[in-house]
Amino acid sequence: MERWKYRQAQALACCLVLAGCGNVGSDRVEWTTMGTVAALQTRGAGDASKVKALVEETKSVFGGVELRLNAHCPTSDVSRLAALPQADVLRLCAAADRPCYEAAFKLMEASGGAFNPRWRGPGTLDLGAIAKGFAADLAADVACAGGIDALVDLGGNLKAARSSSRPWRTGVKDPSGNGFAAVVELRGGEALATSATYFRGSHIFDGRTGRAVTNGVASVTVLCESAMWADGLSTTLFVLGPEEGRAFLAHMTGSGQVPGGAPAALWILDDGRQVKHDPNCRFRH
Repeated sequence: MERWKYRQAQALACCLVLAGCGNVGSDRVEWTTMGTVAALQTRGAGDASKVKALVEETKSVFGGVELRLNAHCPTSDVSRLAALPQADVLRLCAAADRPCYEAAFKLMEASGGAFNPRWRGPGTLDLGAIAKGFAADLAADVACAGGIDALVDLGGNLKAARSSSRPWRTGVKDPSGNGFAAVVELRGGEALATSATYFRGSHIFDGRTGRAVTNGVASVTVLCESAMWADGLSTTLFVLGPEEGRAFLAHMTGSGQVPGGAPAALWILDDGRQVKHDPNCRFRH
């Protein structure tokens, strides 16, 4: 699991939107929220007032998610529900946030607790490893409803609005600092998220033990159709490592538990080796 409020430095360096090849003529607005940097990148919107309104709506979406799902705030919804059993959490949580709770519990069960929203112990509940992706999905839906070609970036959780007419080109940072390890073109409706330890050392915790993960993995990047699932899966696959992680991903895909088809994943190990689960060759060098 990843700590919510300390993720900024790591996330900003993991997935970077590259200039050129589909990103030409785009405008980017940045601000801080949820303990990290958020950005909205748009292309061909034309009307500046339309973009400004979308930025304000996106800020509102992110602020609402932080207000409700920040485990470090004692008055948030997630803190209020923390002591309850899973069934009661799902019954009493806000309907709009239920997909995030459901995905977190589903990942916990499927991974044997490697992903664990209760990793801090009984009576706790922490959605920090999945809530940013959830918020990115909501914001991308707002852009799509307005017909705007947009890319949402929340601390490295990227989501291309379904209204995007061309792919958005983004790079996955090489943990050794030598540029980019891979390049991905995000199509409309697709998302990308990375979990990594560089810059801040071990900060990702094995939900089964509550201890920092030290398994030789430097980063994991996941591509799928949901930023929420990309966010949660990147943490899960980091904890599991490439061998167990590929088997887990195949099981999740085969059982239809991840919406939108087969996710792709890229592990980069501490020694520089790369391991992929990428049947459609989406990670390119």
